Amino acid sequence: MMFTTINDLQQALAERSYVAERGLATALFLSLKLPKPLFLEGEAGVGKTEVAKTLASILGTDLIRLQCYEGLDISTAVYEWSYARQMMHIRLMEARGHSSDFDEAELFGPQFLVKRPLLQAVTYPGPGRPVLLIDELDRADEEFEAFLLELLSDFQITVPEVGTFRPTEPPAVIITSNRTREIHDALKRRCLYHWIEYPSFEKELAVLNTRLPDTPAELAAQVVGVVQQLRKMDLYKLPGVAETLDWTAALLALEQQTLTVDVVSDTLGALLKHQEDIERLQGQTLEVMVQKAQAQAFEQSAKA
Repeated sequence: MMFTTINDLQQALAERSYVAERGLATALFLSLKLPKPLFLEGEAGVGKTEVAKTLASILGTDLIRLQCYEGLDISTAVYEWSYARQMMHIRLMEARGHSSDFDEAELFGPQFLVKRPLLQAVTYPGPGRPVLLIDELDRADEEFEAFLLELLSDFQITVPEVGTFRPTEPPAVIITSNRTREIHDALKRRCLYHWIEYPSFEKELAVLNTRLPDTPAELAAQVVGVVQQLRKMDLYKLPGVAETLDWTAALLALEQQTLTVDVVSDTLGALLKHQEDIERLQGQTLEVMVQKAQAQAFEQSAKA
């Protein structure tokens, strides 16, 4: 454990441009110290995946990422056999005059085993331990979630033909979910839990200034003001912090110093990803929104 206090970890996150509130820093600190997997839930784009990436940078270790999706199975997540190498081995042995009747152990040895993310994490050679990111678990089937129960209980993986693999040091595990479906309580009980909210105006402005420090102060405040208003609307998909940063980057690429109705209208595709949402903002709605953001930015500058 390289951090003696939560403040140390929070400071390390800030030094790598991740603005974390006390609750998240505490959950991450305990996850490292116990050790215990950390289960992060929240809307898409609020920074769940970035926690794992930043943690790997802090620890100076590898990030092993398993991206979940419907139909994810053991051969993709854990291991599979390299049939191409096995066939080459058979052909080579036949060319040397050996019988085609091979011992099973010869064809299913460690040299033919293809390690996928979960087995990579369990057999990580070091030094130290990796960060294992199981991203968007809610996209995977419940059958795969049931497999994770066993893995997270004992943190070992058995390959019948080879044996049981156990880590020298358990990896730091981050599991994320966008809550498109409920994750079973049995899995949650094996983890620490933290919900990442959409940030407040002040926090989102701090994130923007940290990630894109060259953004003019007035533009940054106006951007956050517009995004905060959008999250109060009944949209098909609300923008996350990731979209805030993407939109700001687009505005900077256009050398904008402040928001206007025309500029916002032209660049909404960097912020909203559904045509129905974009259409809802056209006309007077967009004009009022920009005016409110400009007024809020003026108040922000007056406070500063």
